[in-house]
Amino acid sequence: MEKTAGSPDRLEGRNPVLEALRAGRTINKLWVQKREGKPDPTMARIINTAREAGIIIIELEKTALDQMAESHGHQGVIAQVAAHEYVDIDQHIDKLQQEGKQPFVIILDSLQESYNLGSVLRIADAAGVDAVIIPERRSIALDAAVAKASAGAIEYVPVARVGNLTNTVMKLKDKGFWIAGADAGADQFYYQADWKGPMAIVIGSEGQGISQGLLKHCDFLVSIPMAGNVNSLNAAVATGIIVFEAIRQRNK
Repeated sequence: MEKTAGSPDRLEGRNPVLEALRAGRTINKLWVQKREGKPDPTMARIINTAREAGIIIIELEKTALDQMAESHGHQGVIAQVAAHEYVDIDQHIDKLQQEGKQPFVIILDSLQESYNLGSVLRIADAAGVDAVIIPERRSIALDAAVAKASAGAIEYVPVARVGNLTNTVMKLKDKGFWIAGADAGADQFYYQADWKGPMAIVIGSEGQGISQGLLKHCDFLVSIPMAGNVNSLNAAVATGIIVFEAIRQRNK
């Protein structure tokens, strides 16, 4: 069953809204909680920046913001924004390669949790990943909850939404990419792999892992060694462990 997405034209929380303002994202309207007592410096910065940009600002009681919110933590501010634009992955990769870069991208196979996608965007931004690719169906999309979980990283990481992940993988291979898959049953540990050159790392969905149709197109698989009793990591944590090792090698 396809997961219902939240509003792609809504941002909630101080960091997402502030980073959207800094990045020059089009914001049509800002709802802020009525101030009581000592002014909050972060909220003051948001309001002043919005005023300078000519954005409509509406003050509401906290209960009204609570009713509007789609995430669990609006932190006193909700923004109505232009829907997030996805990049065309073919054009994006071609541009990077024309600039002489060897791209490194993350492919997410049907994540369902907003927190995981938002966390992956934070990891991608911190590590300098060139793009994140998600499928159009059976996956969480860029919405208010993902923006909140990303703590503003959604404004800086190119995200492509594609109709068929397998077709996208095959196109990347045609462009010289190696495709790695994160799989708990792999014999090779993530730090033993060679992460140089144009590279895509496939991360599977929560609980299900990488689909069999996509798994067979991976050039190699890697696992994370486990020593505990609960031998599983969520998708975002696994992504962070593997990606930062890959970046360490690539930056040598």
